[in-house]
Amino acid sequence: MKLAGSRRLAGIAAMSALALTLAGCGTDSSAEDNDTTTGTDSGGSALSGSIAGSGASSQEAAVQGWIAGFMDQNPDVSVTYDPTGSGTGREQFLNGTVVFAGSDAAMDEEELEQGAERCFDGEVIELPLYISPIAVAYNLPSVDAEHINMDPETIAGIFMGEITSWDDPAIADANPDVELPDLPITPVNRSDDSGTTENFTEYLSEAAGDVWTHGPVETWPISGTQSGAQTSGVVGVIEGAEGAIGYLDASRVEEGMGTVAVGVGDEYVPFSPEAAAAIVDNSPATEDATDLRLTIDLARDTTEAGTYPIVLISYSIACSQYDDEADAANVKAYLEYVASPEGQDRAAQPDVAGSAPISDDLRQRVQAALDQITVAG
Repeated sequence: MKLAGSRRLAGIAAMSALALTLAGCGTDSSAEDNDTTTGTDSGGSALSGSIAGSGASSQEAAVQGWIAGFMDQNPDVSVTYDPTGSGTGREQFLNGTVVFAGSDAAMDEEELEQGAERCFDGEVIELPLYISPIAVAYNLPSVDAEHINMDPETIAGIFMGEITSWDDPAIADANPDVELPDLPITPVNRSDDSGTTENFTEYLSEAAGDVWTHGPVETWPISGTQSGAQTSGVVGVIEGAEGAIGYLDASRVEEGMGTVAVGVGDEYVPFSPEAAAAIVDNSPATEDATDLRLTIDLARDTTEAGTYPIVLISYSIACSQYDDEADAANVKAYLEYVASPEGQDRAAQPDVAGSAPISDDLRQRVQAALDQITVAG
């Protein structure tokens, strides 16, 4: 699979009209960090050209903020991102349609082998730059509570179709002060290949494996369920059906939805950036992680106080080698901005994505990986 420049440009031209394109946007963020985020001084950026990405819809709100901030500093660079879903994003990256991707799941062994050819005999870079809780959100307007407590087994039972009413004892016993309605539960899942689904089912498998028997999967394994395409589709189904419950990136929880406080040890923990960051900090690297692939093995069955275990780490995927100097420079600079304190703080704002900023230690390792991006010679 040799990826000539003409093929890559043709693929970019074919990107969906849903692509997020932000040009010359203003921002209230300070530009004083330009030296570290773009490799230029405050007098302006020497970067120019265009780069296209696609992938995880969970990142969409954060990516909009990152693109706006980066292009404010680099007005001659056009960055687009199409929230097609993790599986499609990885596929488009591997076939050369886009030069970077977002994915809520790390690449598997077969994809990494394809990536070596796609990256012009280089390697795939995977960086955990978006860390966010996955909310279990529901539509119960009659319930006067911000959260409903649920143990892992209860959540698994609902999505297995075994717990079918909101006043089931498994829910009621954990919520003695909440008046629960005698209303059918409508579980809602993603209809497309989704890293959010994979992260959610990894949690169910590790924390409630006796109930959730399907293991971790990227494609929902139960037929005949209510579903929605991409995050926006799940939101629409939940909002349109009283009694519905689904899983989605916490940044996409809409006003009027309630969310589940998850049983962890002896307490129930609602989602928050702080609780999401706590589990990431206490989780090891995956066995196959490298200095370019900073993949994390989340401790989803934790009993550590104050941690929220249903967490999504969405990876930014790039190449260690590109065949075009502008692509290499622009991808590196954009991802440096994403990883920078300014970029992470921007995404963490509640009106942007409410994500959990990465630690300084992780940022240093990310920068070391980005420093290895070169042009194939």
